[in-house]
Amino acid sequence: MQLEIVTPDEKVFEGEVKLVQLPGTTGSFEILNNHAPIISTLKKGKIKVTDSANSTQYFEIKSGVVELQNNKIIVLAETK
Repeated sequence: MQLEIVTPDEKVFEGEVKLVQLPGTTGSFEILNNHAPIISTLKKGKIKVTDSANSTQYFEIKSGVVELQNNKIIVLAETK
């Protein structure tokens, strides 16, 4: 899956990932390869990203929106 995390100031992540865990406004959820299309709002929390080399990174956000379609995830996030 391809993931982009974009803030108003910069693109903080772009790359191939295995798993993304997100702080949805109605609860935390994970996206894996071939997940059904989704659009969701995000609340304050951490985005957990596991890349194809099994390396895990965390990104702190205040709020945002995520869209997934055809194994491409775009996260528009507010970090400040």
